[in-house]
Amino acid sequence: MGLNRAMDISISGIEAQRITMELIASNIANINTTRTVYGGPYRRRIPVLSEKSLSFAEELARAEGKMTGGGVEVQDVVEDATPFQKIYKPGHPDADAQGFVSLPNVDLSQEMVDLTYSQRLFEANVTAFNATKKMMQDTLQLQ
Repeated sequence: MGLNRAMDISISGIEAQRITMELIASNIANINTTRTVYGGPYRRRIPVLSEKSLSFAEELARAEGKMTGGGVEVQDVVEDATPFQKIYKPGHPDADAQGFVSLPNVDLSQEMVDLTYSQRLFEANVTAFNATKKMMQDTLQLQ
């Protein structure tokens, strides 16, 4: 695998973690949203990451053992199916007939753990990118 390929893989990881952190920020921002444009409370959104698809030539190189992987990409964004939290608040405009309000299924502590994990993955990919860039610069200076 060439150094350019290694940089592409690091960039794909950086991009995937950037999207993940944006989704986490959206989840935290909507932690108290009881009414969305689709009706009902906000549902937590989660990224689905998968290995980046390879071209035919890359698949052939992989089969010959010349290449291992193609990086990562956000394949889809899904809504968390966990049930909503219900609190008793009869005066709230979104309360049901019994006085219960459905709150989003966003757990702040879980979001903070996910954010920390995503930040570490982002930093690891930046470090790998910078190390690869340094190797390329050092290679160019060899005489």
